Amino acid sequence: MTLDSNRTATMADVARLAGVSVPTVSRVLSGAARVKPDKEARVNAAIAELGFRPSAAARNLASGRSDVIAVIAGNTSQYGYAEVIRGVEEGARSEGYTVVIAVVESSDDTRMDSALATALGQSIAGVVVLKFDPPGVAALRQIPSGVPVVAISGVREAGIAQAVLDEARAAEELTDYLLALGHSTVHHVRIPPSRREDGRTTGWRRALTKAGAVVPPTQDATWDPSSGRAIGRELAESTNVTAVFCGNDEIAMGVIRGLADGGLRVPHDVSVVGFDNHPLAEMWSPSITTVDQDFADLGRRGFEILLGVIRDDSTPRYSSERPRLIIRESAAAPSSRRRAG
Repeated sequence: MTLDSNRTATMADVARLAGVSVPTVSRVLSGAARVKPDKEARVNAAIAELGFRPSAAARNLASGRSDVIAVIAGNTSQYGYAEVIRGVEEGARSEGYTVVIAVVESSDDTRMDSALATALGQSIAGVVVLKFDPPGVAALRQIPSGVPVVAISGVREAGIAQAVLDEARAAEELTDYLLALGHSTVHHVRIPPSRREDGRTTGWRRALTKAGAVVPPTQDATWDPSSGRAIGRELAESTNVTAVFCGNDEIAMGVIRGLADGGLRVPHDVSVVGFDNHPLAEMWSPSITTVDQDFADLGRRGFEILLGVIRDDSTPRYSSERPRLIIRESAAAPSSRRRAG
């Protein structure tokens, strides 16, 4: 394997040449966990061949002596992700830590190795993983043992330090609210899940099942609000749709616009609710009934847990908060001209 003469070898380069993962290289450098002798030999041989010069900080990866916290996220532009990172940064700054961010855009091994090399190839005290999507889930599994880590998400996962927002209970409450208004069922437009089904969808399904209501097929949106608009146009063609629960407020905005394209009014013809309490949700017309998720507080709680792991103190390793229902203008009783079937 040859490198451009102007480029310095990275952990990812060492991993590719040795035929191992970046976390394995990290384990060899840090001594945070035992590595099979043959793999360790291959890593050391690759280091020698490439002239890779690991920093002293990298060797101390799991020592907790650094003042840097790494945040690994699958996205940084979406509202929830950005607010969580803000919360982590605020908490870290108050304790004298600096935050670096590594974006994992894909679960693809090559891209994953590159992103993890960015995070693990320097001196870090601990890692915060935003486990809201498949790349985040995959990244969490690749963090070397012995490195202080906390996961942040909407679904609890046993065996790891974690801060969560109880999305399932909040989604159930939101769906119950629509049913109490007189809607016989609620359609669901979901955002990309981190796994087969996330808490927002689970809570929606649970509420309908508990009420003995029909559980309609989900409609899958992307993160782009325009995908919600396209789905809204489709829903406008069905006379039995009276209530729609969208996976986030931006998709709800798109759905409302799509229903308007189809000549329908919200909430007179169709009620539409969102999730997250995006800053624009209150300013939208009509203002959007939603669930207020305090993402910044989630980030701060996640950092507090991580700090406890780093210090190995008695701080609880799990924190959960229930998001709050915000009732606004976009939901009402079903029109007598449209009845859900």
